Amino acid sequence: MSQDQEGQKENAFAALRKFTRKRPPVERCEMCSRALFSEHEHLIEPAGHRLVCACEACAVLFDGQAGAKYKRVPCAAYFLENFAMSVSQWESLRIPIEMAFFFKSSSQGRVIALYPSPAGAVESLLPLETWDGIVGANPILREMQEDVMALLANRVRTNGSPQEYYLVPIDQCYRLVGLIRSHWRGLSGGTEVWREIGAFFDGLKRRADVRPEIEHV
Repeated sequence: MSQDQEGQKENAFAALRKFTRKRPPVERCEMCSRALFSEHEHLIEPAGHRLVCACEACAVLFDGQAGAKYKRVPCAAYFLENFAMSVSQWESLRIPIEMAFFFKSSSQGRVIALYPSPAGAVESLLPLETWDGIVGANPILREMQEDVMALLANRVRTNGSPQEYYLVPIDQCYRLVGLIRSHWRGLSGGTEVWREIGAFFDGLKRRADVRPEIEHV
């Protein structure tokens, strides 16, 4: 076989390889198997705190249904501009890092505190009296929807940035946990993970509605 023929053969195989490469898997609705966009709805299973990807049509079926197996996770997020939490209150939560989220669990009948780590979300024992004090200073938390909404606290100070508190859909909290888990390197996390965390909170603040006063939602 001539050199030209060998080259033509290689080109042909290269063209075939392009067609036979595996395409990235398409994320699908876990209810009806419909293909999903990268930004899509979520349901949560309160009993196991498990998130389920869903299309809009399936998500609507569980919107406001009492006693259903799943609950629809809302989309709205709120930046709590005047949120009040003292240093002593935070320290009493026994959270080893300056970042955590809190949600009301209907299956356990209590508020659960979780913080992100390289291994995933870690639960911290939440003293009831401390949470009651935080709610007393921030009545907006009394209307936090069970299972689907969470208080997200970011007390990490970078470049003089202030502490930030948000009322967010629970899927955003688990998105942050996944981001930290996938980008963490070494003991301190590395520059990449802190860049990703900064981008996450920048994006969250841009799209969140501002709540300048302490009020109900």
